Amino acid sequence: MGVLTDYFRAADAATVVRALELTEGGLPPLGGEGSFDGVEAKGVDPDVVLGQLVAVALGEPWRTGLVTETAVWPATPAPGPAGPADEDDPWATGPWVTELGGAARDALAAIPDERVPEAVGRWAEAEEWDGADPSDLLPLAEELIALARRARAAGEQLYCWICL
Repeated sequence: MGVLTDYFRAADAATVVRALELTEGGLPPLGGEGSFDGVEAKGVDPDVVLGQLVAVALGEPWRTGLVTETAVWPATPAPGPAGPADEDDPWATGPWVTELGGAARDALAAIPDERVPEAVGRWAEAEEWDGADPSDLLPLAEELIALARRARAAGEQLYCWICL
């Protein structure tokens, strides 16, 4: 089973929650009328895979927690240490949305165009890419960087919608 991840930008978490309430947690199609500006990035989780691109952008080693995340959805309170009460709990089934910290957005947005191919080459070395060809990852990286730039320019945050 693969993990679906979409990245998008929005003014704030309240805007995201209102949109998700209308769709019962489904993300409106990205890029269409009345939807979020975003990028489909299957399997690019915020902490590890995107975090490794952020680490490259910052010129430092990857570490867990480099990309900070704040839970936005489900809109119900998060479960305690024992986890979700049952399999019907939205925290057990998803989808989930997190707001990424501004530092990740800014690090991606700051990668100069001329440095993107080199950054992607280093990103492709991540174990999670399993020897992927950097040229295959370049379009995705360019989309994520462009999204981060648009979010920064608009004073918006980046969000990640995750579904199993």
